[in-house]
Amino acid sequence: MKRKVESEKLSAFAALMLVFLKTKKWDVGMMLNGCLAGLVAITAPCAWVEAWAAVVIGLIAGVLVVLSVYTLEGLGVDDPVGAVSVHGTNGLWGLISVGLFADGTYGNYATVEPFAKGLFYGGGTGQLIAQLIGAATAAIWAFGLGFLLFKIMDLCFGIRVSPEEELKGLDVPEHGTPAYPNFYTINS
Repeated sequence: MKRKVESEKLSAFAALMLVFLKTKKWDVGMMLNGCLAGLVAITAPCAWVEAWAAVVIGLIAGVLVVLSVYTLEGLGVDDPVGAVSVHGTNGLWGLISVGLFADGTYGNYATVEPFAKGLFYGGGTGQLIAQLIGAATAAIWAFGLGFLLFKIMDLCFGIRVSPEEELKGLDVPEHGTPAYPNFYTINS
């Protein structure tokens, strides 16, 4: 649990500072995405890494979430809350980080060997390659299945609303209350 807290705080800090350096504005939303990115990134390796590695994993997660959000926006990907960057990018980073930072102590109380050792602990490239294969498999599966399902839904009943509904918002018709009551749009 402590490793998750370390990763989360430092990831939030890294995201906040990177956005501030880029925009000269404090972006609390991106900081919160950084916090979530740290939690996501440390989930896979939390039992396999030491505290110092959790710090590094969290700092990298904070940078990755910001870079991923800006990259996806630049590519025209519609991800308004950064969910792909938080969960996708940093989920993959978390998987890969096991192959880098696993210290070989997890499972010492079990009778089965070998214990996972990452590249930085003398484990060679074996664990890293296994983690890269796992990350690639997860990414291909998630993207492939997601693309297929959304394409089928789009062909069957459509998944977009009209441009007018996009501007007006779907909060009231879908949820019964405005999400941003102080935000007004001008209808022309």
